[in-house]
Amino acid sequence: MLKIKIVAVGKIKDRNLKDFFGEYLKRLAPYAWIENIELEAEPFSESSDKARIKNKEGDKIKKFLNKNLDSQIIILDERGKILDSQDFSKLIFKDESCEIIFVIGGALGLSEEILNYKNSIKLSFSKMTFLHEMTRIILVEQIFRAVAIEKNKKYHY
Repeated sequence: MLKIKIVAVGKIKDRNLKDFFGEYLKRLAPYAWIENIELEAEPFSESSDKARIKNKEGDKIKKFLNKNLDSQIIILDERGKILDSQDFSKLIFKDESCEIIFVIGGALGLSEEILNYKNSIKLSFSKMTFLHEMTRIILVEQIFRAVAIEKNKKYHY
């Protein structure tokens, strides 16, 4: 069974998005153990030092990652490698005994330190930027699709 942790800065605030995320977690329950870890986002305004905010959030992510050094770390960033669903499925099923940690930044993105975190893979769902809340939904849907591909379930055509 896949073991996945989704580490994200901030919470899913919109009720509809939260319900959609929860629906895919339910669908995945027979196939994958998924833990959703929400790290507190730093407050900011237009006049805030955004690099400092990203670094503070990055420190929280780094603290978590440093406790999970045996895991495969996948950083989600629009500048990462783009895979199709088939290749994404191969990536997450490459070694089912290895825990996977997906990292999703907050509203301001990720610090350079996290983007360059040791032995991580940078992955993109698109060259476009998405709300960090929507990225979590896209992620769990793609994990479900990857399971369907791996298990030959009718979902991915």
